[in-house]
Amino acid sequence: MNQGVKPLPSLSKLMRHVGMAQPGGPEMLRIETGAVPEVRADEVLIKVAAAGVNRPDVQQRKGAYPPPPGASPILGLEVAGEIVALGESVTDFSLGDAVTALCNGGGYAEYAAVPAAQCLPVPAGLSMVEAASLPEAAFTVWANVFDLGRLQPGETVLVHGGTSGIGVTTIQFCTAFGARVFVTAGSEQKCAAAMELGAAGAINYTREDFLEAIRRLTDRAGVDVVLDMVGAPYTARNLRALKRDGRLVEIAFMQGSVAEKLDLLPIMMKRLTVTGSTMRPRTAAEKGAIAAALRRNAWPWYESKRIRPVVHARFPLAQVAEAHALMESSAHIGKIVLEMNAA
Repeated sequence: MNQGVKPLPSLSKLMRHVGMAQPGGPEMLRIETGAVPEVRADEVLIKVAAAGVNRPDVQQRKGAYPPPPGASPILGLEVAGEIVALGESVTDFSLGDAVTALCNGGGYAEYAAVPAAQCLPVPAGLSMVEAASLPEAAFTVWANVFDLGRLQPGETVLVHGGTSGIGVTTIQFCTAFGARVFVTAGSEQKCAAAMELGAAGAINYTREDFLEAIRRLTDRAGVDVVLDMVGAPYTARNLRALKRDGRLVEIAFMQGSVAEKLDLLPIMMKRLTVTGSTMRPRTAAEKGAIAAALRRNAWPWYESKRIRPVVHARFPLAQVAEAHALMESSAHIGKIVLEMNAA
């Protein structure tokens, strides 16, 4: 440990974590033993109880999403657990605090070092598994729908992938905020689940064109914000689905980033804003600002039970390959979580 770090006396020096033989399929993942990470001055060390599984983890496993410089090469972008060591400049947390955190990497492990600014208290009444399912989606939705998307109460949102972790969180946050949410999903079961969570309308994209459906559902008015993770094939229709002064926010390109033969006229005629962002390369200060906004605005929704995390499945750490296979199948509704101490 670095000089000045305050650890608990019983802190281990070794930990289990998920490693990879080489980039590839879920079968490349395996349990390894390594050193507990050292804690920098602005970080806390978390004894991880549970870690969320996210699509960027899948991309990193495939070799397509390398960690930023200085970040842990271990997979995992969100955890929940107990703080067991404090960096010398950390003043906002104490040893023993139960926290959930957005990691820069290293979440699939028994211990994770995380900038203190990226930590939030576990909302009252939530389990560690539920808390571990929150950060990646919560940070992403707040930064993109509320900050970049400038959502206002009474406005309308269309989110693609409505029963993904991002989609579920968008439904819950926007509904609690006083906005109406429409979603696309790939089955009637998923559409029904989105409606149960509070969506104002759900479109089965395998049966109906989402642009025509949005026009029908909004009496041809369109929506104020589109949150898209599909990419190029949806771009032209996303622009046409927006009303005047609408905002298209891109957060992923699951089907490609190059949109050919794109008509830009709707952007000019309707005064549209096209924007987007990534989360992982942001600085700790930038992520800390998002964490502070979540603590003020969204955490009370969880603590009052106005909204509740949606965990589709939980797996022991040793079954990480099965968790990744489920993620890639897109059969889940909500989040997938790894438990460190589950049998």
